[in-house]
Amino acid sequence: MQGYILRRLLYAIPTIIGVSIIIFMAMRVVPGDPVMVMFGDEPELIRPEDRAKIEADLGLSDPLVVQYGNWMKDIVTGKLGVSFWRGDTVADLIKRRGPLTIEIAVLAIILAWVIGVPVGILSALHQNSVADHLARFFTVLFLAIPSFWLASLAVLVLLLVWGWGAPLGVIDIWDDPIQNLQIVVRPVIVLGLAVSAYIARMTRSTLLEVIREDYIRTARAKGLRERVVVWRHGLRNSMLPVVTLSGILFGFMLEGSVVLEQAFNVPGLGKSMVGAFRDIDYTVIQSLVLLYGVVFVVINLLIDISYAWLDPRIRYGK
Repeated sequence: MQGYILRRLLYAIPTIIGVSIIIFMAMRVVPGDPVMVMFGDEPELIRPEDRAKIEADLGLSDPLVVQYGNWMKDIVTGKLGVSFWRGDTVADLIKRRGPLTIEIAVLAIILAWVIGVPVGILSALHQNSVADHLARFFTVLFLAIPSFWLASLAVLVLLLVWGWGAPLGVIDIWDDPIQNLQIVVRPVIVLGLAVSAYIARMTRSTLLEVIREDYIRTARAKGLRERVVVWRHGLRNSMLPVVTLSGILFGFMLEGSVVLEQAFNVPGLGKSMVGAFRDIDYTVIQSLVLLYGVVFVVINLLIDISYAWLDPRIRYGK
């Protein structure tokens, strides 16, 4: 197992380097000029010598190879680069705003499992029943509803009907759990409901396939109770695709929080990403996107490792 993990980590290095090069070059070809953004609606005020000085201070006048090398040096040292406008490092930004984004993703995936797995099990064990049709209807409904529309509707209903809005600012859960919960509860519910639909559909389809296997019929023929057959033999073997899907969805949750954090005014990494795109802050954008790429690599590794625990037949070579 240790050898497998080491090989996967070594394979991830060229992948991450390739992703970093693509991100870096993409940021240099997108429309916009950070120097012009600095002067807003009065770009004519900037003189050529002032522009040259600003570009030199920001490192934009250096050759692309030098800019990429400086960024990689900041990555290796843990600073992840320095924001053009705020002057703080991206590492400080992640430390300050990252916990909210991670909290939303973790709570949302937990909520999705709490809702999606039981619904999928109920739908599979009572195929073509009224409960099955209702479960399939609501899963399709939440798959079809865009998250940003549901978020906008939630904001309007809470403000217009109850006159309630979440607290402003960054409040960590260890500082004030109640205030923190008020900040994250709305995006967690919206994101969790959307993801639970995917998990419910996957759980239903995989469990239906497993409970038709020969060893399930053999277990029933031996006189095992239905609960033991479903939970010990059926559900555990049907969880591999669900775990895979959940890991992928968790990575997308971190990215999907960009829209929801903007809609709910949550000061997480997603909102910082939107602000960085607005200000054309190259360093913040490329470092955050690279962070999401690394998260995907780590999640895929954890998914592969979890297979051996869920299915004892799976063993990794040394």
